[in-house]
Amino acid sequence: MCGVVGVFNSEEAAYDTMLGLFAIQNRGQESCGLAASNGKQIKLTRGLGLVKDNFTEKTLKKFPGKIAVGHVRYPTRGTSDVNNSQPHVIETLEGTIFALASNGDITNYKTLTTRLKKKKMNFNSGNDGELILRFIVWNHIVKRNPVVDSIKLVMEQFKGAFSTVLMGRNEMWAFRDPYGVRPLSFGKTETGYAFASESKGLDILRATNIEEVKPGEIIHVYGDNQIERINLNSLELRNGRKGCAHCVFEPVYFSMPDSNQYGLSVYEARKAMGKALAERDKDLEIDVIVAVPDSSNVQALGYAQAKNVPFEMALIRNHYVGRTFIKPSQRGRDESVKQKFNPVVSRLKGKRIVLVDDSIVRGTTMRKIVGMLKNAGVKEIHLRIASPPVKFPCFYGLDTNTKDELLANKMNPQEMVDFFKVDSLKYMEQNDLSNCVSNTDDNFCFACFDGNYPIELVDVSF
Repeated sequence: MCGVVGVFNSEEAAYDTMLGLFAIQNRGQESCGLAASNGKQIKLTRGLGLVKDNFTEKTLKKFPGKIAVGHVRYPTRGTSDVNNSQPHVIETLEGTIFALASNGDITNYKTLTTRLKKKKMNFNSGNDGELILRFIVWNHIVKRNPVVDSIKLVMEQFKGAFSTVLMGRNEMWAFRDPYGVRPLSFGKTETGYAFASESKGLDILRATNIEEVKPGEIIHVYGDNQIERINLNSLELRNGRKGCAHCVFEPVYFSMPDSNQYGLSVYEARKAMGKALAERDKDLEIDVIVAVPDSSNVQALGYAQAKNVPFEMALIRNHYVGRTFIKPSQRGRDESVKQKFNPVVSRLKGKRIVLVDDSIVRGTTMRKIVGMLKNAGVKEIHLRIASPPVKFPCFYGLDTNTKDELLANKMNPQEMVDFFKVDSLKYMEQNDLSNCVSNTDDNFCFACFDGNYPIELVDVSF
């Protein structure tokens, strides 16, 4: 999971791209990058760390031009170094002619890179964004295919998830895999167009008429705000699968509650999750509902309103610490948990609480949080998880590559009760979660919960 932004026809394209990236910093904190074009040349900057630390006012002044593309990275493929940061650019005899930022993971990465290496193409990273860009450029320059036709070949030959923005010197293309795994929205700005992984990245740019790039769609913007939308036959590209494969973990955890995606309000979907959890707890007597902030706040609010029990912000998060799950190393995750939360003893001491979290992946965070709450004098802790047990790796953009690292494969719920030292534990039923995201047409991917992978796994295994 990463975040991409593209801005077309803005006098301050680099600055606007920075704003969009800052709004979706939740999608990646390991590194960030930005490329801008003045119509003659494309300039690139990338660095490890956060958007505001890298893209200062002084830096942005070095990137004039009316179109730009940017990226925030959450590492799934490739090591944590600047070479794996995006955007990626291609140098040719004519200079830098393309820059690309993508969100997702390619499951036939090895097959495709091997094929291109046999054609004497070199790679500077282990990142699938570079693979997409080099594939397009090779087909465009060597095979003389138009850019749109080269993107169509990506749609046909690449397996996995990709929500991508490609920038030329004077034009921009946005495209999304036929399954629509990762979100991608676009809207009209005062002077042009903008694209972003989440709609809130467009809200900060005051974009209007915001809608989603459709699965299997290519949007080409060029000239004086001319726009061409090319809808490919997604059903054919999805090998006959009727529905899409939207990642259900996006509304559960990744996306911000003030975003809209997959035709959903993330906020309303999360409230529905909390209500669904509460409806299976009708006989449970508790005093207070507490969220593991911030991603579980809305689920906890939905639970509290359904149970008519007070919701207290009794676990305070330090917002100067990043999201724990997307830290690149286990050590980083452990240290962040210690710095991240602090309990409000006056709201907890002697209370029977329901502690709501969005998911349990590795279990690192939860065990430490329960210890904090016990030390604060909590009488009972009933743990409620707003998603089913995560049992299977994700190969479409999450950093869960082996079953062994997933706690639900090591313990059953009762064993987790003892492991976390809580009084009870319940997960969301998968059917309930499906209803909460209005999954009436089989449009969501639940593979991390049930192992039913909708997209072929070519070069990956358990």
